[in-house]
Amino acid sequence: MIKSILLPVDLNHESSWDKALPQAVSLAQANGAELHVLTVIPNYGSSMVGSYFPEDFAENALKETKEALDTLVAANIPNSVKATAHAVHGTIYKRILVTADDNGCDLIVLGSTRPSMQDYLLGPNAARVVRHAKQSVFVVRGE
Repeated sequence: MIKSILLPVDLNHESSWDKALPQAVSLAQANGAELHVLTVIPNYGSSMVGSYFPEDFAENALKETKEALDTLVAANIPNSVKATAHAVHGTIYKRILVTADDNGCDLIVLGSTRPSMQDYLLGPNAARVVRHAKQSVFVVRGE
């Protein structure tokens, strides 16, 4: 039985969640599971790049992102599903894996667009999550 589900979303790309979110909600409802919705703000890459941003940029970006995620959750997840929004900084696939582990998730529901040749060569975040997750991963294909 599934008790806890993680749904990673990219707030800038509706295709990351438009098909996956209804699937995650349906699974949560069918199993009486809690739903964790995660968005990750990528790292700058290097401290040198980060030095060009205002000192409070990371904190403000995290606050604004969490507010946007809370709005998405409120608008798309029924009150009958216990949902928690998480906004974090870091490497996307690593933060997905850590958040799933930290919240005792049994399942990760990922939205994925159809892969292009570039994705096969570079290895997208979804593929890394599928390869490294301790949990089952349900990949929902987009358009």
